[in-house]
This record gives sequence, C-alpha cells and structure tokens, in this order.
Amino acid sequence: MSEFSSLEDQLRECFGRVVYAHKTHEKMADRSSNTLRRFKLTQIVLSALTACGAVSIVFVDSLYLKIATAGISFITLFVSGYMKSFDPGGTAQKHRDTAASLWPLRESYLSLLTDLRMQAITHAEALKQREELQRKLAAVYKGAPQTDADAYANAKQALEVSEEFTFSDAEIDRFMPASLKKTE
Repeated sequence: MSEFSSLEDQLRECFGRVVYAHKTHEKMADRSSNTLRRFKLTQIVLSALTACGAVSIVFVDSLYLKIATAGISFITLFVSGYMKSFDPGGTAQKHRDTAASLWPLRESYLSLLTDLRMQAITHAEALKQREELQRKLAAVYKGAPQTDADAYANAKQALEVSEEFTFSDAEIDRFMPASLKKTE
C-alpha cells in the first residue's frame, strides 16, 4: 500500500467520523428542543388547569375541586422546579453549536481529500493540513456535550437511509445555471 493510499484511507475515515459526529449532534439538538417544547407545553397546560381550579374554587365550594387544584398546583411546582435544574434549551444550543463547529471541519476534510486525489497538494502539505484539522477537531470535541446511542442511531438512519446531505446530479443541477449542469 502506498503512502498516498494510506493517508487517503485515514482521511476518509476521519471524514466519515466527522460526518457522523456532525449529524449526531444535530439529532441531539433536535431531541433536546423537542423535550423543551414538551415541558413548556406541559407547564402551560398545568398552569391553565391550576388557574381554572383556583377561579372555580371561588364560585364552587367542592372539596374534590380543592384537592384537584392543590394536586395540579403541586405538579406544576414540581415541573417548574425540575425545569430550573434541567435546561434542554441550553443543551440543544450546545449541540447546535458543536454541529456548526464540525461543519467546516467536515468540508475541510472533503476538500483535503479532493486536493489529494487531484494531486493539487504534495504529500507533505496534506500531512500538515491533516495535523491542523485534527488539532481543530480535538478542540471542538473537548468542548462538545455528550451524545448517546439513540442520537447516533438517528444519525445513522438519517445518513444511510434518508440520505441526508447526499444529492444526485439531477438534484444539484436544479440549482445550477445551464452552463454548469452535469446532466440534461
């Protein structure tokens, strides 16, 4: 195996890892955003029920209504307290920020592979760029929030089955002027 193909193989492996990491962080951000949305909706519903119960108690003297209102009020307090210590919105933003930081690295690996394949750069230049990309990638991973197996499975589904970030020539041609189209 030549030095070129060994380097290309390693860069392809790194590119693949960055593609998966990027998509996994996007999926984690989506899940955290959905969790936030569910909790906020729950808070609104519980607050509305508590308010309705409190107003109803003024007009109806029912022990059942008082107990139900107190119970709902307690649940509302619990959910609000839980949300104070649990920040799915902040977590979602951290995952979005990590994905945004991974995107240019992903594209840089792809460009480096292209340059290497076209022999537009020397082996030594490619090694230097690889080291710089690995340094930048390590810095992103150091500050990145944890992902989980579910997010990875969602990323795998999105990349392999739904083919997110994969385009046919015809799809790309729809955005191109006639002079740059690859297919007709």
